[in-house]
Amino acid sequence: MKPVIAATIAALAFGPALADENRASPLADSPIWTDLRTDLVGKIDIADAAGRIELEAPFRANDAATVPVTIRQTDPALTIRGATVVIDENPAPLAASFTFGPAMAPLELEIRVRVNQYSNVRVIADTDQGHLMTGRFVKASGGCSAPATRNPAEALAGMGEMRLRHFPDTPGLSTARRDAQIMIRHPNYSGLQRDQITQLFILAHFIDRLEIWQGDEMLLTMEGGISISENPVFRFTYTDNGSPSLRVIAHDTEGNVFEQDLPKAGQS
Repeated sequence: MKPVIAATIAALAFGPALADENRASPLADSPIWTDLRTDLVGKIDIADAAGRIELEAPFRANDAATVPVTIRQTDPALTIRGATVVIDENPAPLAASFTFGPAMAPLELEIRVRVNQYSNVRVIADTDQGHLMTGRFVKASGGCSAPATRNPAEALAGMGEMRLRHFPDTPGLSTARRDAQIMIRHPNYSGLQRDQITQLFILAHFIDRLEIWQGDEMLLTMEGGISISENPVFRFTYTDNGSPSLRVIAHDTEGNVFEQDLPKAGQS
């Protein structure tokens, strides 16, 4: 069979399957969630968030150590006070808990997480209409034990550096809203990674609390765990109150506190 013909047949045969894989995948049945639910979020009623909140994540992750996850509010009438991100099959399933200030509404927040094996990634939102849940099934493995991109000495040398970027041409964003991204230099060691030279496990060391303010107005706070990726990145939209900078305060598990005012004008 000629190569061109063979390639055409393969494309016809596998094309529909590949298209299905690229569609957003719903939450899968998860017996572990039944066991975890009460411990993670308590005995609360949780309704389906369909049509009000969506979670965007890749069905097949390119890099299990940095999986992009976006929480997006689709019902503008909803008030979202906070959100809990859970990765069912991770060693520490509670990835992060967020609280949001009024300027974050309507909510759009992207974070990057580690996914250790095929798992549901879910968000449970605390809203004025009760607790709502949505999520996606993500195919990824090894994210929590993936080697760090830098050796420990290099990672610690730049720890705490921060950078702010604004995206001025975001489609569909009103003039009152701004699209920002904050990156924090931190190894966020999970405790499951090995030093590539000594092969010894690197002790867990990660950002466990984050605050982002504009002036005296709180935008968001986060209580985080080992599932937040190395060099954490947070992209979000917010209503600008005229303050010239965003103030970021990050605490890690070693007692370090990193604080910086990042000017909104340009890049810092």
